[in-house]
Amino acid sequence: MAIKPLLAMKSLLRRLIRLDHLILHKSTGTPADCAQKIGVSERSLYDYLKILREMGAPVRFSRGRRTYYYTEDGHFHVTFLSKERESEYFQLEEDSMIVL
Repeated sequence: MAIKPLLAMKSLLRRLIRLDHLILHKSTGTPADCAQKIGVSERSLYDYLKILREMGAPVRFSRGRRTYYYTEDGHFHVTFLSKERESEYFQLEEDSMIVL
């Protein structure tokens, strides 16, 4: 894989993690403020929010508080998963799945 796509992916992940942190702590500010905090244009911020929503994040904006927030408790978790812990992790995921 070429270096530029890797750098772009790394930048995307960093910004999504930062955005998640700001939303979790209800400290995003207005869309313009939030965009500045994560280093993107306001238009790009809406793209990042769309990505979070497509990944299942229940994100809303409070005009009164002037911040984005999650309507449910939770956050994103991006981490390295060793081969040893992989089966344990996926077992926990399967155990917590709800079957309708």
